[in-house]
Amino acid sequence: MKPMIAVLISAAMTLAGCNTLEGLGQDVQKAGSAIEKAGSKAGN
Repeated sequence: MKPMIAVLISAAMTLAGCNTLEGLGQDVQKAGSAIEKAGSKAGN
């Protein structure tokens, strides 16, 4: 549960920092990668 909260906080901070549509796409991609890593750790 704690890793998911950390992922959501980092995703919110990342999305808050984007200024352009291109930046938004990059931010969403990074957030997706972070969620994927958290899921992999939870599965082990």
